[in-house]
Amino acid sequence: MQSFRQPPTDPAFVQNPYPAYEAMRAQGGIVLWDDYGMAAAASHEAVQAILRSRDFARLPPAGHEAPPPWDALPAFRRLEEASMLSNEAPRHPVLRRSVVTAFTNARVQAMAEKIEALCHRLIDGFPDGPFDLIAAYCTPIPVTVIAEMLGEPDSLAPKLLEWSHAMVRLYTQAPTDAERAAAERASEEFAAHLEASLAAKEARPDGDLAQALKAESGAGRLSADEVLGTCVLLLNAGHEATVHAIGNAAKLMLETDDPAALAAPEAVAATAEEALRLDPPLHLFARHAQRDTEVAGHTFRTGQQVACLLGAANRDPEVFDGPAAFRPGRNAKALTSFGAGVHFCLGAPLARLEMQIALRVLFARCPGLAMAELPVYAPTYHFRGLQRLMVTQGQR
Repeated sequence: MQSFRQPPTDPAFVQNPYPAYEAMRAQGGIVLWDDYGMAAAASHEAVQAILRSRDFARLPPAGHEAPPPWDALPAFRRLEEASMLSNEAPRHPVLRRSVVTAFTNARVQAMAEKIEALCHRLIDGFPDGPFDLIAAYCTPIPVTVIAEMLGEPDSLAPKLLEWSHAMVRLYTQAPTDAERAAAERASEEFAAHLEASLAAKEARPDGDLAQALKAESGAGRLSADEVLGTCVLLLNAGHEATVHAIGNAAKLMLETDDPAALAAPEAVAATAEEALRLDPPLHLFARHAQRDTEVAGHTFRTGQQVACLLGAANRDPEVFDGPAAFRPGRNAKALTSFGAGVHFCLGAPLARLEMQIALRVLFARCPGLAMAELPVYAPTYHFRGLQRLMVTQGQR
């Protein structure tokens, strides 16, 4: 396994990580990423194999545990350890079934009209001069939607957004002490709010999402902390990634000759899917070998950690012809943007629905939308999203 150096905080890498991924693949698909001190899988074959294999898991096997970054943050740890993402079998399948029971496709599809109405309200408020599309449009949509699904008032959305931003900073490379303290405060406040909100709710499988999760708890399938952890997960995972997904897609479309055509009702699903492939909102999932095993000709010892690079796998020329080109309508069934295997993203249907409606309404209402300056990506690797996307709207 060859060594590879690429600081994830390097400004050039933040703005465009894809040349580094190509260099990794050129060294064999799996390299030792020195800056992380772990192996990194950059080929589509290796990433899919690791994510789908029962020989790898999100958590290290017994005897190989290391203190997590949040070990000294009790409020954050309480929510994190109760989350579905922080559990493996036998607890993970139980948690996942309970969330699937509450987070049904019918409940997701029932949000379509509300998402569309929200998009129109936001566009009605666009200023006449240049403005940041991320702040004015991409950010409010997911947080308002998840607030609605959890039975929270729209007025709480800014506070939910504040909590989410503070908490997800712990998942980026080397959070500062100030960021750790902010994440702990946000965890305390969010948990206290949810506990009060849930106490006032009736447990109803056919109610809002929080009521349905409370019903799962009443049936003995979820603990009280697992209900809290799931609500937090739905906000943080469902919001942060979807903001970036909408923003990245809008940026890609604005770089074409006819973004309005790409957002037409008959085309927008393919456009959103290709944007998810070409510039996904999450770039790195880490996995731990549960036993000695081999992938792509490399042996991983029990407890060894490997980074699965989703953004690299999505541009593997062995799977995608002309992988750096934006070609909506190509076969994107093999994209890895939502992960794979037992931890495949449960929120994928909601994210796709939000993306498709947001892009369709935006470019139907604002066909003259254009970028006002070069877009800037935020230094938040493993997330991949725009810090701002300054646009002018032209004639609405």
